[in-house]
Amino acid sequence: MHADLLFVNGHVFTADPAAPRARAVAVRDGRVVAVGDDHDVRDLRGPGTEVVDLAGRLLAPGFQDAHAHPVMGGLERLRCDLSAITDRRGYLDAVAAYAAARPDDEWITGGGWSMDAFPGGTPVKEDLDAIVPDRPVFLPNRDHHSAWVNSAALRAAGITRDTPDPASGRIERDAAGEPTGTLHEGAMTLVEPHLSETSHEDYVEALLVAQAHLHSLGITAWQDAILGDYAGHRDVTSVYLDVAGSGRLTARVRGALWWDRERGAEQIPGLIGRRTAEGGFAAASVKIMLDGVAENFTAALHEPYLDGCGCLTGNRGIGFVDYAELPRYVTVLDAEGFQVHFHAIGDRAVTAALDAVAAARAANGPSGNRHHVAHIQVVRPQDVPRFAEEGVTANMQPFWACHEPQMDELTIPYLGEERAAWQYPFGALHRAGAPLAMGSDWPVSSPDPIWGIHVAVNRARESGTAPFLPGQALDLATALTAYTAGSARVNHLDETGTIAPGMLADLVVLDRDPFAAPVEEIAAARAVLTYVAGRQVYAA
Repeated sequence: MHADLLFVNGHVFTADPAAPRARAVAVRDGRVVAVGDDHDVRDLRGPGTEVVDLAGRLLAPGFQDAHAHPVMGGLERLRCDLSAITDRRGYLDAVAAYAAARPDDEWITGGGWSMDAFPGGTPVKEDLDAIVPDRPVFLPNRDHHSAWVNSAALRAAGITRDTPDPASGRIERDAAGEPTGTLHEGAMTLVEPHLSETSHEDYVEALLVAQAHLHSLGITAWQDAILGDYAGHRDVTSVYLDVAGSGRLTARVRGALWWDRERGAEQIPGLIGRRTAEGGFAAASVKIMLDGVAENFTAALHEPYLDGCGCLTGNRGIGFVDYAELPRYVTVLDAEGFQVHFHAIGDRAVTAALDAVAAARAANGPSGNRHHVAHIQVVRPQDVPRFAEEGVTANMQPFWACHEPQMDELTIPYLGEERAAWQYPFGALHRAGAPLAMGSDWPVSSPDPIWGIHVAVNRARESGTAPFLPGQALDLATALTAYTAGSARVNHLDETGTIAPGMLADLVVLDRDPFAAPVEEIAAARAVLTYVAGRQVYAA
């Protein structure tokens, strides 16, 4: 019984606490059959065995992203993609070039701009009017909580100074009340119905582009955090089913059905009816978005935001669902066997999520549903131990936990010193025994797990930059485990996430062993080979 695939002469990080390191791995029929030293797998080599000489490189479980939007990310890569640009002039040049190359497109769409490139985080319509005066432009920013539009887009949507702010959003205005060209949260929905339709075929292409990109980063599985009509994108469940049914889905995907925040418990029977599975795809979670983001002051806080002078305002952010009713919703979803995937940025939203899970546990008892709270930017110290107590996974997006202009200019001054020190408390959560998982929120930020792990360990993106709250850093092994075994647990993929006999051979080979170099060099590592069930899906 020879192996189909051998990895030898290298370093293996297993994410298995019983045997965390090894030097060789054997794979047969898509599963790991042996883990040990080179001599332990020598007799499994046969005439048809493929041998991968690691040459000192690292073999690890395939990365799993516990919170991503790959179809959205794929669409941005196919459209006016601003994600790699960092300044206003660069954005305008890219939009102008894209529009010139597509003179027949009715709308100019894409996105990925960063708020810190503009004063106050709010770009203006006049900049877009100067380069695209004749067609509407709609460009969500990188976190998809705000959008930059031109005058033609405002006209298409009928947005004027007399248009009231929707309950779940805000229209940026000048001193005279005129819309300036930035729409926050629910205000984006005023424009979205007027966008050019994206076809099913466009969505399929976007998913395949995204899948190839994620495999190139060593990602073998993910949780799609929105399956539903949201932010100009329609429900892509049918897209996943199409790609999975035709054998083109090479990743493993868990989908989170979108909780319509304009409705209540009456939508639960519909969610039950939408639960489905096909091939490597399963839609069996529910995503409840509890608040916005801190940069546009819509993250829900217990105490109000500060103004630019350090004084309290009357704004505590926006709770997108009724927090008083949330425990009832979650109790019913938990009883129906759904995993609940919460979006919670502000401390008030985090508390609401924990309260809801506590109510579900009190009513239903402990479950295996593995509820998790994504983003966890601002967490009150008294809520940190509750993650372990309630069995709630802290779903971290580590790439954000560092000093950057958006943090230093648009967040810290408006939170104040005490709350700013509560941000991204990864170390405290780990010390308190919370289950940990990691994700990227791509296309909000880079989907590269290695970059996320680098920031989780260094609390900085670049060498020489002051670390952000260094006491909240994780060690490399803990961060790697969170991005593999931790996310596999959240994704209910129990036969993946670790390298041990009997486990599925979802694996990644890095071009070096990051454990052998200073932690400041983690980001230099790259994925060079990616396997799903022993089948190579990417080679550099």
